[in-house]
Amino acid sequence: MINKEERNKQRKKRQKRFKAKVLGNKEIPRLSVFRSNSNIFAQIIDDEKNATLVSASSIDKELKLDNGSNVEAATKVGELLAKRAKKAKIKTVKFDRGGYLYHGRVKALADAARKNGLEF
Repeated sequence: MINKEERNKQRKKRQKRFKAKVLGNKEIPRLSVFRSNSNIFAQIIDDEKNATLVSASSIDKELKLDNGSNVEAATKVGELLAKRAKKAKIKTVKFDRGGYLYHGRVKALADAARKNGLEF
């Protein structure tokens, strides 16, 4: 019988393949998304310095969310991230979906960030 790899191991493989191609720098940093069962996290990262420039998550006190694992929460996180990126004078980013499929919460976060001024 063929044993199937764990979903997270498969995601890590996809993430590694993608990250090798898309590295952020000072001019165009990388927007990285991590999605857990209970929350969603997003960071804008400068890979040359290994530094996080801006971050937002569904556990931020500023958002006051009851449930951090739905599309509505991801939308609010995307809006907050775009607002913080504007303050940091970041306009363009490279989108790193972290090996997740581009639908649901990941897509909602990306669309909200685009709608509020980030370009990718």
